[in-house]
Amino acid sequence: MSSTHDHSHAETNPSTESHAILGADGLPGGISLTEKAAAKVREIREAEGLGEQGLRLRVIGGGCSGFTYDLYFEDETTDLDQVFESAGIKLFIDMMSYQYLENTEIDYVEGLHGAGFKFLNPTAKSTCGCGSSFSA
Repeated sequence: MSSTHDHSHAETNPSTESHAILGADGLPGGISLTEKAAAKVREIREAEGLGEQGLRLRVIGGGCSGFTYDLYFEDETTDLDQVFESAGIKLFIDMMSYQYLENTEIDYVEGLHGAGFKFLNPTAKSTCGCGSSFSA
């Protein structure tokens, strides 16, 4: 799970439950996982024997719209990270990426074109059809 690129065109279920969270400073603007995404993270983490590792979320340059999402398991943070917890999963985000991910909800979707994590990002000005690339 070093990098997920959701090439699914599936729509998310509007009734999917999500858990809004606060940052380590107690202020709103956090990142949230839907219950379905959190369950998938726990499933993968258990299958790979990763204990209680959290998810590192990053925004990196590239993709068909300018930026792309990256997520992978990690258990270490730096002084420059924002640390969140959503649905019992720790999320680590560097400050550069956080400015692009603020208030983003992460869902897990399955469809005819595959399955993967989908970022529902209100900061994105446009996204590509694959769902893993955006412009800000």
